[in-house]
Order: sequence, then structure tokens, then C-alpha cells
Amino acid sequence: MKIAYPVIISQGQKFLIASVPDCDIDTQGTSIVDAIEMARDAISIWCVGQQDAGRDLPEPSELTAIKHDAGDTVTLVDVDVDAYRRKLDNRAVRKNLTVPSWLNEQAERAGINFSGVLQEALKQKLGY
Repeated sequence: MKIAYPVIISQGQKFLIASVPDCDIDTQGTSIVDAIEMARDAISIWCVGQQDAGRDLPEPSELTAIKHDAGDTVTLVDVDVDAYRRKLDNRAVRKNLTVPSWLNEQAERAGINFSGVLQEALKQKLGY
């Protein structure tokens, strides 16, 4: 799921503050690029948490509806929640599989890593 939320970037005492009103979260960055990257990460973490808790994600507000101070930068920050979830959930899961005996012997002689081959094949089959 891809979604873009409005972010308000304002100057703090030491850092730029990136506020995401729709998610009620704030983060900070050392530059505009860093603040946007931090906002993207914070939004992604927040969205995954909302989904895990069984809550719907809020619809993004229109940029024109965002209240901000003069001098603030208001922009959209896009996130790919599904891609972020895959990045976070990289734990190993044990799977049993069956192969013909002759194929097992050949693969073991060749020093083939069964888990690696299965992962590569699954990624290729799924288009990753």
C-alpha cells in the first residue's frame, strides 16, 4: 500500500522538525532531505503499528487544509507500507520440503545451500 501524507517542516532550535498532523507524530532532521527521510521512516513505522493493532490508516489531508506558520515548508511524503513491512520482517521461518533422493545427493555434492536456492526461486517467482 502506497500513501502520501502531508508533512510540515519547521525550524527548531538545533534541527528541522518534521510534523505529520494526520498521524500525530513528529521527528527531526539535520537538513530538509534528512527531515523528509526521517518523516518517511516515522510514517512507515507508525502505519505498520496501526495495521498491526487492527486500526485503519487515516486518509491523508489535503495540503491546503494543513495549518502551518509562515516560513514552514509543507510537502507530501510518500511511503510504501508493504515494502517497509517486508524490510522490518526479515526473520527466518523454518520450512520443510521434499526433493527426490537423487536430487538431494547431487545438490549436497555440489555444496548447494537449499535455503538460499529456495529464497532465490521464491523471490524470482514473486517478482522481487
